[in-house]
Amino acid sequence: MKTLTVEEYGSVDVGEGEGKATEGEAQRFVALAKRKRPQLKNAPVLAREGDALKAKQVVGVLAIPGKTLEILPKVDGSSDAVRRALIHMVAVAHDLRIADAELAALAPQRHDLLELVIRLFVQRLSMAVQRGLPRRYIGHEDDLPVLRGRLNVVRQFTKLAVRPDVLACRYDELSENTPLNRVLKAAVTRLAGVARSAENARRVAELVARFEFVSESAYPLGESVQLDRTNTAYHDLYRLARFLLSGEWQTTTGGKAIGFTLLFEMNVLFEEFIGKSLQRTFGSHRVGLQKRSGYALQDAAENDLFNLQPDVLIDANDGRPIVLDTKWKRLKPKKEDGKLNVVTSDVYQMLAYAGAYKAKRVILLYPWHKALGLGIARWTARAPAGERIPFDIATVNVGSPQTVPAALRTIVNCLR
Repeated sequence: MKTLTVEEYGSVDVGEGEGKATEGEAQRFVALAKRKRPQLKNAPVLAREGDALKAKQVVGVLAIPGKTLEILPKVDGSSDAVRRALIHMVAVAHDLRIADAELAALAPQRHDLLELVIRLFVQRLSMAVQRGLPRRYIGHEDDLPVLRGRLNVVRQFTKLAVRPDVLACRYDELSENTPLNRVLKAAVTRLAGVARSAENARRVAELVARFEFVSESAYPLGESVQLDRTNTAYHDLYRLARFLLSGEWQTTTGGKAIGFTLLFEMNVLFEEFIGKSLQRTFGSHRVGLQKRSGYALQDAAENDLFNLQPDVLIDANDGRPIVLDTKWKRLKPKKEDGKLNVVTSDVYQMLAYAGAYKAKRVILLYPWHKALGLGIARWTARAPAGERIPFDIATVNVGSPQTVPAALRTIVNCLR
């Protein structure tokens, strides 16, 4: 299995030879990308442009038999560092608790993004199952020659009235065949079709055997899993399993996996990563995400019209919030463009937010890159009635995501 790696908006040549996708592979990649678009709010993933495949503003992996196309975000750093940063962002955005030590342990692993995610999952699950799979008492009803549990009186004296040789029993049995284990088995089974590194394939095979007595689930994402203190060690594993199962799987009629995608629209991922990071830093009671309480206009009857929904509202403890919006876009250095490549429509949008929410400050947040050397650009908005509202342009280094919470604290607390 070979991997083709490209940055967002980069290209992969179509043809024969090393580092290229064959015509057949290109068609499969485009078909997989098309299937995923509805889940990405129709964001374009991949396009055929002449003799090349052109990536768009969606990152992740598309895997077909024999080849994987990996699309990485355009972030400063080596490919390995960017992969780990992307995993960190996804983990925060999707509430997947992954320790910094786990990410650091991936540093020596020379694998693509999919193999690194598989490695995280199988390592965790292998350690957990060494202590045994979680079990629960499951209720059974059966007709047995001797009494087990309680007698089902109604069935015994109706359906079995003419069968004195059997007893209608109701009993509980401690079993591994639980909804939680069925979800974990489904994730392991599916990964068996895409894991390519020898170590991952070996561990996945061992885990498949470990779940031998757990039944297959027809719809694992619909299983009624109970997470409580009896299976605490599996809470994060369950979330990670669901995350892997949410990937798009294309299969043959016989059920064999012939394609897999795990993709993220970078505008959305950046917004979710920043929003969750702000909630972890300041508390969810102070940070509201995608709130729809402000309106741009009122009609003659004072009915609110045109709801405005900023990415983040931060309670500033004085009744006037800080409004923050994220933009996954590369700014220009100040010396090249006094406007920093901030587009007019984004400025108008923030001014509308400022008026609708009576904001004390607005912030546009972008990803940092080396050429910027930029902390915070301090602008001022001319608001109605002569009020002057701080309008800040700030950046965070997503290539080093562990530094983002401290950077956000500095940005939000940097009042004037």
